[in-house]
Amino acid sequence: MSFEKLADMIFPEVNNSTEYYIEKYPKRNLKEGARVTRYAPSPTGFQHIGGVFAALINERLASQSEGVFYLRIEDTDQKREVEGAIDDTIATMHNFGMDFNEGMTGQETYKGEYGPYRQSQRAEIYNTFAKDLLKKGLAYPCFCTPEELAELREKQVANKITPGYYGEYAKFRNITEEEAIKRIENGEKYIIRLKSPGNPETRVEFHDLIKGDISFPENNQDIVLIKGDGLPTYHFAHAIDDFLMRTTDVIRGEEWLSSLPIHVQLFEVLGFEAPRYAHIPTIMKQDGGSKRKLSKRKDAEAAVSYYKEVGYPTVTVIEYLLNIINSTFEDWRAENPTADYHEFEIHLEKMSKSGALFDLVKLNDVSKDRIAAMKAKDVYEIYTAWAKEFDNEMYKLVTENEAMAKEIFNIDKEGPKPRKDYAKWDEVKEKVFYFFDELFDKETAEQIEMPKGLSLEDAKAVIEVYKNEFNFNAGSQEAWFEDLKEIGTRLGYCANRKEFKANPDQYKGMISDVAGAVRIALSHRTNTPDLYTIMQIMGEEKTRSRFEKFLKI
Repeated sequence: MSFEKLADMIFPEVNNSTEYYIEKYPKRNLKEGARVTRYAPSPTGFQHIGGVFAALINERLASQSEGVFYLRIEDTDQKREVEGAIDDTIATMHNFGMDFNEGMTGQETYKGEYGPYRQSQRAEIYNTFAKDLLKKGLAYPCFCTPEELAELREKQVANKITPGYYGEYAKFRNITEEEAIKRIENGEKYIIRLKSPGNPETRVEFHDLIKGDISFPENNQDIVLIKGDGLPTYHFAHAIDDFLMRTTDVIRGEEWLSSLPIHVQLFEVLGFEAPRYAHIPTIMKQDGGSKRKLSKRKDAEAAVSYYKEVGYPTVTVIEYLLNIINSTFEDWRAENPTADYHEFEIHLEKMSKSGALFDLVKLNDVSKDRIAAMKAKDVYEIYTAWAKEFDNEMYKLVTENEAMAKEIFNIDKEGPKPRKDYAKWDEVKEKVFYFFDELFDKETAEQIEMPKGLSLEDAKAVIEVYKNEFNFNAGSQEAWFEDLKEIGTRLGYCANRKEFKANPDQYKGMISDVAGAVRIALSHRTNTPDLYTIMQIMGEEKTRSRFEKFLKI
């Protein structure tokens, strides 16, 4: 049964043929093996870390094969669109080092020869293919009301029948052209459905690039192609867009796996060659003794904005995600400590088939490693850019003391085992505050961390002598420490651990206690970098001033 007259009635404005669009968007002229991938979000909210994860996989596969990575906006559900979501998507991906080769560049603008890249602007294309399916008898208008569909479902569930609109339960599946025209002329509302040729007794074999070989029953549901508002459903639009945009690989979340029978069938009905599919495991989180899906509502780290606010350098988040994509990344990074992460090739077949576990502790480890590997000047630049937006006090202090700040960021950077002080930029202030009088002078006596076994009185007694006798210009860390040992020994502190353990009553403590007294006088903290380095960065005047302040506590 074909619907020539009906098709012309429903789509009178469609003048082009399906061949017109197939010729308009020809196969891309790319090298053998180049992959065309897309990130295709709905503009219904701001970016989730799962979106960055999916986009990174798509971007890396396209980039490493010298292919194309494009942005398509799937806005067929316009009631849910959030203002600014498209710009947020573009800005987020750019911030994470992913710029699209083509696709949307703003709310209404795009670049590329396969546009428009916004589904709401492609209605004419979808209507052309829907009209063609109507003419061929592969689609039909359905006049069921929402109430009728709800009643049908209730009956099916009550009778333990697979719910849905299919076969004998598809009321308008075999409607005649004359009846359909009459109903439309009478003003009845309708949608366009696929006349599914599927048989659930027949199984379809399919190879997923991550899951491997899978098998599923054919789809027999007469799914909706064009909704009552004239816009296509996700299923219909996605099939047409991925074919005409010449997408080679559809890489998406595994929640779409259940839709694969529909999509495979649509490609067949439309006469298109289907792309390859890969279904990415869901990002999970350890919660107590079990795993659960990372939640926008429950987990701060689900929102992309979280990483910027607390100050994870974007490169560290990317490298952590690469490690989730392929666990071999960690070994590659260890073997190539200075290489750009773009040199690492990802492979879908090496991805975990189960849920990808997102672990903030592991992210912190990765981040500390990457920050430790950065040059001090780069740490300074990236940190001040963050502080300008999120910590005005630190931005002012650090930029007004640029030379000192760069020295601070360079502490123990150039040795074989660089310090790993920070995982994110919001940790910097607490770790370096004591270099700045403006922050240090705000500290109260209660905030001082006293070393174990050393009283405040004993520490003051050490500093009372040390401030007058230490040699600031000792010339080297070794000479400075010998000087500290000599002063400490005269004060009754032992320089030999074995000797102290054998005769603890003969000494006030060990030389480490003398160093501890100096450390808390300068920093109020028990865990800091090397004392000699701290003093050299502070300078002699500030060092002596700190000793005087300490004695007044």
